[in-house]
Amino acid sequence: MKLGVMGGTFDPVHYGHLVVAEGVRYEYRLDKVVFVPAGRPPHKLNYPISDPEHRLALTRLAVASNSFFEVSDLEIKRPGPSYTYDTIREMHRIYHPEEIYFITGADAVLEILSWHRVEELLKICRFIAATRPGHNLDNLTGKLRALPAQLIDHIVPVEVPALAISSSDIRRRVREGRPIKYLLPESEEAYIADAGLYK
Repeated sequence: MKLGVMGGTFDPVHYGHLVVAEGVRYEYRLDKVVFVPAGRPPHKLNYPISDPEHRLALTRLAVASNSFFEVSDLEIKRPGPSYTYDTIREMHRIYHPEEIYFITGADAVLEILSWHRVEELLKICRFIAATRPGHNLDNLTGKLRALPAQLIDHIVPVEVPALAISSSDIRRRVREGRPIKYLLPESEEAYIADAGLYK
């Protein structure tokens, strides 16, 4: 079994996330992609994010139409900060995959040297770094040079045009009363309106 794991704050999930996940699933012939909304991201402890139950509900709505996608509440249930290393180890225990591909944005990869147990993490999964067209890991090598070469080989760039969409822009649009239609699934749009999120 080849497993994709897509982690993130998902506040909210948008079409950029979904296009990345589906593109990586197809490209690497993954059997499934599990979306894991972060419980309390260590790098966002002083940053306001929506309640976990809202982000979990939005993620479930977003992936409902794709039979290859699942959602895990693993990090939301876990107390304390959410570390990717712990999540990937747990995914190995639950699914027993031959390979795990952790899917994230190239911006997150830029911060990878500050991640918890990063060298051990890169030994138990491959990183798929989603980036806008025209940007690839060549642009990231400055920060990655501190890693051993065999670990850099575990980080692979994937270009995704839809990454021009961002969760922060969606939140800002809601605050300003601007439309978010076609940036994310309609079920999420309705949930955000009903729950009064991002006002």
